[in-house]
Amino acid sequence: MSAISIIEKRRSYRGRFKPQPVPREHLAAIMRAGLAAPSGCNKQTTSLIAVDDKDILARLLGVIDPPVAATAPAVICVLTRRINAYRDRCFAVQDYSAAIENMLLAAVELGYQSCWYEGHITDTDRICDKMAAILNVPGGYDLVCMLPVGIAEDEPTAPKKQPFEERAWFNSFGSKD
Repeated sequence: MSAISIIEKRRSYRGRFKPQPVPREHLAAIMRAGLAAPSGCNKQTTSLIAVDDKDILARLLGVIDPPVAATAPAVICVLTRRINAYRDRCFAVQDYSAAIENMLLAAVELGYQSCWYEGHITDTDRICDKMAAILNVPGGYDLVCMLPVGIAEDEPTAPKKQPFEERAWFNSFGSKD
């Protein structure tokens, strides 16, 4: 599958997952894709924890309210560190965003689906802190995202997108050129 076709096939999947486990080599391949993402000034602020142990997974998913990804056979938790990269600028958000997108695409290539859960766990109730405690994440790291990984029980559906011509132009904004 070409990179462009994988990009076009990727969806945010929030449905149920089949119970088949995700092999560790697939989880490692997905995480390697994430860690291969660009990083501002190569500070490499992103770290990852894959969870496939059923007991730990149950504890982790048990603190998420309202529940999401309850049937996922594995999750990848994304951690970040705030490290200044250029003068007083930190690119941690850009770093982990690039890593997450790489992982979402790698998951699709390997036959899995996922969804980027960030706001749901980092909101004011700080579910991410409870998750970090379960995973023994040390101080200095923030758990910022969770990606469930598994085989979709249902076919992912494409959201309605605005036409290309309403969001992309050549040479100037709104150009009909």
